[in-house]
Amino acid sequence: MSFRATCLTLLPDAFPGVLGVSIVGTALREGLWSLETVDIRTFGIGKHRNVDDTPSGGGAGMVMRADVAAAAIDSVDPAGRPLIYLSPRGKPLTQARVRQLAAGPGLILLCGRFEGLDERVIEGRGMEEISLGDFVLAGGEVAAQALLEACVRLVPGVAGNAESLAEESFETGLLEHPHYTRPQVWEGREIPAVLTSGDHAKIRAWRRNQAEELTKARRPDLYAASQDAPFTRAKPPAGKT
Repeated sequence: MSFRATCLTLLPDAFPGVLGVSIVGTALREGLWSLETVDIRTFGIGKHRNVDDTPSGGGAGMVMRADVAAAAIDSVDPAGRPLIYLSPRGKPLTQARVRQLAAGPGLILLCGRFEGLDERVIEGRGMEEISLGDFVLAGGEVAAQALLEACVRLVPGVAGNAESLAEESFETGLLEHPHYTRPQVWEGREIPAVLTSGDHAKIRAWRRNQAEELTKARRPDLYAASQDAPFTRAKPPAGKT
């Protein structure tokens, strides 16, 4: 069974967006994963298909109604897939969580708009809230596409090189080491000699050291966490050899 994604959105025309190009788009066309959209507006109230209302207790903006959101959610066959609400107040997304989601049957994603979603439907439908970072977007469509791309590229058969996936940032607990390619000299800058030495042990040690130094400088939180566990090469995704 392929990885199956369903996006509940007020902007169905925003999909597939970036999910329709590059290796993720190719995998979509080849049936390695599937994508469907559900227009939340279809479940709106009254002649004008209203999907939102003023916040209880006052305040600016509008809130997506619980009954409308629930009707859209209930129209989808869950098929064992987690129901996720993209929200800046959610738990920060990590590569570890991406790996877990990618190993499952797929995702159901609700793309919010306005000031947010009525809390009762979040609780009533057991939604998992996920945040991509400490910033706010106009809606959840971009975040949904980012989350899906992160997951789909780990689905067996999508990426061509399992080793490259295993050595990426966060897979080992560190940021990824720098990369170089031809030309040998560019604007007076040379490729580090160790990388063209042919000594694979020295290359591995250099890359490890560079990863540690970058992580220490840019993400001291990750570096500190990496010191609590031994370094191991991440295993390729299931189905890769």
